[in-house]
Amino acid sequence: MLPDKQARVRLEGGSVRLRSVSLRQDRLVRGSPHDRATSLPCRGGRVRVEGQDVGDLTTAVRRFVREVLVPAEPAVEENDAIPAAIVEQLRSFGLFGMTIPEAYGGLGLCMLAEARVAFEIGYAAPAFRSYFGTSNGVGTLGILLDGTDEQKRRYLPRIAKGAIMAAFCLTEPDAGSDAAAITTRARRDGDDYVISGTKRFVTNAPQAGLFTVFARTADKDAGIAGISTFLVDRERAGIEIGPLDRKMGFRGSQSADVRFDECRVPAATLLGGKEGVGFKTAMRCLDHARIHMAAISVGLCTRLIDEGVRHALGRKQFGRAIAQFQLIQAMLADSEAECFAARAMVEAAARAKDQGEPVTKQAACCKYFATEAAGRIADRVLQLHGGYGYLKDFPIERLYRDVRLLRLYEGTSQIQQLVIARELLAEKAR
Repeated sequence: MLPDKQARVRLEGGSVRLRSVSLRQDRLVRGSPHDRATSLPCRGGRVRVEGQDVGDLTTAVRRFVREVLVPAEPAVEENDAIPAAIVEQLRSFGLFGMTIPEAYGGLGLCMLAEARVAFEIGYAAPAFRSYFGTSNGVGTLGILLDGTDEQKRRYLPRIAKGAIMAAFCLTEPDAGSDAAAITTRARRDGDDYVISGTKRFVTNAPQAGLFTVFARTADKDAGIAGISTFLVDRERAGIEIGPLDRKMGFRGSQSADVRFDECRVPAATLLGGKEGVGFKTAMRCLDHARIHMAAISVGLCTRLIDEGVRHALGRKQFGRAIAQFQLIQAMLADSEAECFAARAMVEAAARAKDQGEPVTKQAACCKYFATEAAGRIADRVLQLHGGYGYLKDFPIERLYRDVRLLRLYEGTSQIQQLVIARELLAEKAR
C-alpha cells in the first residue's frame, strides 16, 4: 500500500487547506510487465488502470485551479510572469514531479492519471501548465526513458522537487518540423564533448537549470543516426540565453533562444552513454507529450465552454437570454460534443500507453483532434460573445490567443496528419 501524501495551498490573506489529499492508488489493478521503451513506471509499478483512485488529487487540483490560478490570470497576462507564491504552491502539490517515479521523489503518475490531472490543470491559462509541465514532461522524459542510473539519481530528485527546471532543446532556426535537420554539433574532445549551435523556442529557457540538448555527433550524411542527446547544466561556460520571445499569447510562459558557443561538457553528460540514439529518444518523448498536450487541450475546451455558457445565460437580446436561441445552442452543442470526443480519445490512448502498447498513431490522433477542437471551440465562443469577445475585459479574448499555439508545438497539426497516415499505411502493409 502506498503512503499518503498531503497537499496544502496557502493564499495571500488567508489559506485554503486541502486536507487529506490522498494519492493512494489502492484500486490500481496490476498488469503484466511491459517494455520499458514504450511506457514509464506508474505509481506502485507497472499497472493496468481500472477505476484509478486519483480522485482526491484531481479534486484538490480542481479547487486550486479555480480558486488560485484562474483569478491570477489577469496579473500573469499583464506581467508576463507567474508569481513566485504560485510557483511554490505548484511545488507543494508535487506537480513538478508528476511523471517522475516515487523512488526519485516524484508522484509517479501513470499516463491515465497524468491525463486526468492535466484535464484539471488545463482549465486555467496554459502558461501555468507550461511552467512545470515542460520541465517534468519533455524536459525530463529523455532521462526516464534512456538515462543511466547515475543520470537519474543526479537530476530526477531535484526536478521532482522543483529545485531545478529542465528544458527541451530540439528545435533550431532552420529545423522545426524537420527535426532531423538540426545542425547543432557536439564534437568529441578527449573526455569531453564541445557543443556549438542555437536552439529556438526553448520553453522556460530563462528559468531552466538543465538543458536536454539534441546535437549531431556525426556528419549530416549519417541522418538521424548521427543525433545524440546531452544533459547540460546551466552553469556550464558557453551558454547564452537570448531575449524573451514576444508571443501572441501564452504570456507567463517564457521562451527564448539558447546559444551554445563551444560549450564543453563531460562525456558522462551523454544521455544513456550512447551516441546516435537521440532522435529515437526525442520521438518517444513526443508520444507522451502529445497525449499530455491533448489532455491540456481538453481542459481548455472545458473552460471555453464554461465561458460560453456563462455568457449565453447572462446576455439578453430581444428580451431573453441568448442561450434560448437555437443557433447559440447549436454552437454550444457542437463544442460539448467535440470536447467529449477529445476526452474519450485521450483516455483511450493513455490506457493503451499504460498497457505497453505502441501509441505513436493514437498520440498523434489525440494531439491533432484535441488541439484543432480547442481552436474551433474558441472561435465559436468568441463569436457567441459578439463584440464583447474582442475586448480584453473578457477572458475569451486571451484564451482565443492562447489556444492558437496548441496546433503548433509538439508537432504541428500537419505533422500529426503525416504521422497518422504513415502509421496507418504501415499497419495495413504488414
